Formats: sequence, structure tokens, C-alpha cells
Amino acid sequence: MKKILITGANSYIGTSFEKYMAQWPEKYQVDTVDMIDGTWREKDFSGYDTVFHVAGIAHSDTGHVSKERKAFYYKINRDLTFETAEKAKADGVKQFIFMSSAIVYGDSAPIGKEKIITKDTPVSPANFYGDSKVQAENRITPLSDESFNVVILRPPMIYGPGSKGNYPVLSKLACKFPIFPAVKNERSMLYIDNLSEFVRLMIENEEKGIFWPQNAEYSNTTDLVKMIARVHGKKIAIIPGFAWLLKIFGCFSGIVNKAFGNLSYDQSLSEYHVEYRLIGLEKSISIVESFE
Repeated sequence: MKKILITGANSYIGTSFEKYMAQWPEKYQVDTVDMIDGTWREKDFSGYDTVFHVAGIAHSDTGHVSKERKAFYYKINRDLTFETAEKAKADGVKQFIFMSSAIVYGDSAPIGKEKIITKDTPVSPANFYGDSKVQAENRITPLSDESFNVVILRPPMIYGPGSKGNYPVLSKLACKFPIFPAVKNERSMLYIDNLSEFVRLMIENEEKGIFWPQNAEYSNTTDLVKMIARVHGKKIAIIPGFAWLLKIFGCFSGIVNKAFGNLSYDQSLSEYHVEYRLIGLEKSISIVESFE
């Protein structure tokens, strides 16, 4: 039996992964430790095969943040990650999995401009949130050796039942508005169960290195909204000719480029020798929208 410790209580990814792994009670034991009050430092990590580190501060408004708040991002996303990895190694854990992000490559490209990340694309964080992730990766990578495997995951936007972020915003728009602009864009996304299966395979196969999991299909914002509306039995008219207006708005608001811009991984980057993308895009949208 593999014993897994999730460091970071009540996180969306951590709780979703724990529920997913409950399918195999005879194969995996999954425990969680809260990282907030510091008592985790007294917990014995020995006996665990893997520490899955999901504790961190997600990005929000990175444009208007105090110096103190920025420092807190580095304290949690970088320093806490490194301290946890050091403890895991010292306690004899065999594997440490860190949830990084596609944000290490910077923001989405504006509407009409391509941004496809390949294995040769250098990291280029656009803000302190992305930089805190890059610095965390740089701190923990040297810890990897023959007895301690470090796995770094750089997923794109993660979505699923109860998720936060951009997806719920699109869902609300699809359900409230009868029209939506036609936009040609390409984005990588990752359904939560596909991520959970990928993490399971990382543990099962005792992997190490950097990985870029994503869905088998790219998403297009307009098509995504149409899928959501269809699940709810709503008709939505797609209006062409508004890309120019969105481009203008995109010059003043990063939210527009997050929703309608381009950011995708080359699919070859995300291939794995065992299939982890068990649920396709359209089916995943149906599951998410049916969840209440």
C-alpha cells in the first residue's frame, strides 16, 4: 500500500485528489495535514511514500498589492514549499510532488496573438505570483537525488465541480446572457479528475522531473460557453465581429486576455506513457454543470 500525505488542508486540489483516491482503499492511504498553524513541523513524515504539496496562495489581483502581501506570497509559495520538501527528505519520504503552475511562463497572449509553450520555452513570470512559483521550483529541484524524487507539475487552468477562478465566471455568463462574441483562441485546460489520475500515476510509477499535464483537447472560449449553455438547455447566439472591441478592452484589463487570449501547451509536452486523460472536454463540462 502506498501512503500519501497531502500538505495543505481544505484546498480544492487536495480535497478533490483525496476523494478520487478513495476508489482504491486497498492500494492507497491518503492523509492530510494543515499547514496554517505550524504544528505540521511536529508531525512525523516517515512512513509516507509521497508528500503531495498543495499548500499555497493562489493568484488574485496582482496589480494592487502591498509589499507586505507580496512578501507573504514568497513566504508561503516559496519558503514553506522548500521547508516542507526539506522535512520530507529528512524524514525519509521517497517522493515530493509540488503543484506549480503554467503561470511560470507569464500571462496569456493578447487576442489574435499565439502563445504555444514547448519544452524549449523558458520560464518568464509576469508578476510576483509567478515568480514565487519559479523560486519554489528552483529551491526544491536540487533536493532531488537517487533516494528522493522531486516532481514539479505545471498545469494550465484547472476546473471541476466547485472550482474557483475563470471557469465559474464563464459559466455564469453562459447562463445569463443570450449573446456571446465569436472569438478564435486556443487555451489549455485540465479537468480535476484528469489531474488526479495524473498525480496517481506519478506516485504509482515513482516519477521525478517536470511535467505539463493538460486535457487531450484545447478549449476555445466561445465553444466552451456554447457547451455550458447547451447543458442548461439555453440558447445562446454567437455574434461575430467583436474581436476588435475585445482587443481594445484587453489593453486596459488583464481579465479580457485571461478569458479570450491564447495560452496553450504543445500537446507533445503533455503525453505520458499511461493514459491519464480519462474524461474528454465535453463530458467534463457536462459533469461540472450538472453539479450542484
